Amino acid sequence: MNDNSIFSGGWLWAFLIIALLFGGGLGGFGGGGAANTERIVNSAIAEQSTANGLRDILLSSANNNYETARLISEQNAAMMAQNNTNLVNAIQGFNTVNGTILSQGAGIQEAISRLGYQMDSCCCAIKSQLLQDKYDRLYEQYRSVQVDASNAAQTQTLLAAMGRWVANPPAVAI
Repeated sequence: MNDNSIFSGGWLWAFLIIALLFGGGLGGFGGGGAANTERIVNSAIAEQSTANGLRDILLSSANNNYETARLISEQNAAMMAQNNTNLVNAIQGFNTVNGTILSQGAGIQEAISRLGYQMDSCCCAIKSQLLQDKYDRLYEQYRSVQVDASNAAQTQTLLAAMGRWVANPPAVAI
């Protein structure tokens, strides 16, 4: 420490020199002579050491408090950065899910449209087949009726040509 306060080491030596110079012939500090001066000097050194120790303890405590506050601040910054990263990742995840839902929705809409067209085509084909089957049945009935009418006309022609014909003639006795 390079401070030149009264409690630093530089002033202590000046105090010792002054105490030794004036402590001898004039009765020293308080008139006790060399023993009293030595006691005062030792007491001053002890007080100076105690003051330096207390100052070092206070400085160490302040440094510890600063380091603790700095570590807490760094931890808070790291947590905020991690929270921001997590938030960005969550938003990107939701955007991905939203995009997937939208693209699948478009695919589903297209499939529904194709299905509607296929159902319409299928229904049209079924209707056409039903109508064709109905037409075929009616045509067969028409042909059957036409054949029956033709047979009846031919039978009438043959009967007219043969004369009177009885299907079940009565028995004739001869």
